[in-house]
Amino acid sequence: MVKGVKTGTIQAEQLKQDGNLYFKKNRLGAAIDAYTEAITLSPNVSVYWTNRAVCYRKRNDWSRVEEDSRKAVELDHTSVKGHFMLGLALIQKENISQGIKELERALDLGRGANPENYMVEEIWQELAKVQYLEWERNSTKQSWELQNLKESCENALIEKHFRDANQMEGFIDEIADSTSEQLEALNLAFSKAAEFNTPTEVPDYLCCRITLDIFRDPVTAPSGFTYEKATILEHLEQGGNFDPITRQPLLPSQLVQNLAIKEAVQDFLDKHGWAYKMD
Repeated sequence: MVKGVKTGTIQAEQLKQDGNLYFKKNRLGAAIDAYTEAITLSPNVSVYWTNRAVCYRKRNDWSRVEEDSRKAVELDHTSVKGHFMLGLALIQKENISQGIKELERALDLGRGANPENYMVEEIWQELAKVQYLEWERNSTKQSWELQNLKESCENALIEKHFRDANQMEGFIDEIADSTSEQLEALNLAFSKAAEFNTPTEVPDYLCCRITLDIFRDPVTAPSGFTYEKATILEHLEQGGNFDPITRQPLLPSQLVQNLAIKEAVQDFLDKHGWAYKMD
């Protein structure tokens, strides 16, 4: 019995490798068949389900992407790709809020992944896209509501002006001045309210000194400088083991996640959704 199980596991792994090869050659049908056979032999291996989900994604078969990614997450709650694919599927099916939660979960898990499985940038791109669209939709709605409220307040002040003018004929100039001051204060108040949703610039301390983009996964070197993880790892691999600013020796193992900056970035994004926009 044990020998049979072991043989089945080996066969399933080979089928996964076959599926990966088919996928690289864009033979999606063959890849799906290979992953399906692997699942039949070893149904409790999360990666077989996520690999098949990726194939269904290429075919825009979002119902099956959702089914397979849900199964993958059920088998492995820490599956970065499982949460990522599930988030994409839910967003495609217009379950935006739950889809965003799944993408955020994938991003959190992805930040701790090994370099060979690191997919933070891919997750961030999808999350940023949907978050920006949500901000844009909400911002448009809020701007329309503010404008309507402003017009109602202006009309109310003007009506009050005419009532007062009729009742206090000897104080026309004073009433006009008072109404003008109130309208000016009203415009100032609504201008201030509109500024909250007006895109400006992301503070420098929330941006990587190399990419100049807002941080996705900030890590700090012994020098005290903070970099985007994917960017500094690429530099260390291609440019040499040294800090790009101080030129001091630097190894990947010396990088530490900067939780304070990570939280500051999230707080800024929560308040200013326009900052999700990608150039």
